[in-house]
Amino acid sequence: MAIPIETVPGAAFRMRFFRFGKPGARPLVVLPGLSVKSVMDSADAVAAAFQLFAEAFEVFVFDRREDLPEAYSISGMAGDTAAALELLGIRGAAVMGVSQGGMIAMELALQRPELVGALVLGSTSAALDENSARVLKHWIALAGAGDAAALMCAFAETIYTDAFYTRYKTAFERLAQTVTPEELSRFVRLAEGTFGFDAAKRLSAVRCPALVLGAREDRVFGAEPSEALAALLHAQLFLYEGYGHAVYDEAPDYRARVLAFLRTTA
Repeated sequence: MAIPIETVPGAAFRMRFFRFGKPGARPLVVLPGLSVKSVMDSADAVAAAFQLFAEAFEVFVFDRREDLPEAYSISGMAGDTAAALELLGIRGAAVMGVSQGGMIAMELALQRPELVGALVLGSTSAALDENSARVLKHWIALAGAGDAAALMCAFAETIYTDAFYTRYKTAFERLAQTVTPEELSRFVRLAEGTFGFDAAKRLSAVRCPALVLGAREDRVFGAEPSEALAALLHAQLFLYEGYGHAVYDEAPDYRARVLAFLRTTA
């Protein structure tokens, strides 16, 4: 049975989300990273991947708002997410954010600490550095040129391990054929919103328990930002060997590790 896509009720903006798991249980809010295609297109696959959480949590997976402002910062994304959580009656949630979603999760915990009871940050950073800014600018240039095929391949080749990318390269190429000009424009606007984000000097204000997960071979951020985040948050840290930025998709024990941490924060 396909998981229904919902729209946050009563919001001044349009934001899609889906939910699964145990209704009324402890909420787990998942904030995905930047992507060419919306995570809403993969709801069933995401629910299957997060099946470990279904008995103990009601899982909410959010997209960014559909009606994007001209300039949409991480702070704005976090503010809209906070409004969505309030309208859905979610407080004290376990919040898991990866990549750009991790930045939104950090900002959410800073803006509205009562909404966040525990924090899981994967493959993310408190700010862009020279390498991550260069990676984003390259993706933005490809999207701006309307080259969906080049963007999809460059994106996948950067975030996945060589073995994974080689195995699924044909699938990525086929997926690129479904990308619309509107999706490319949206990708550019969301990617541009990452520039200027810097939470490093503010993260000491976060008081909820946190887990930081990173990977040594991350071609977007590297391992150092994960180590810095863990220090700033006094968080648990685990760094994977042999994986890249999308370790959250590739490492077989990733979600089990997250679940084990969240059980200690109940």
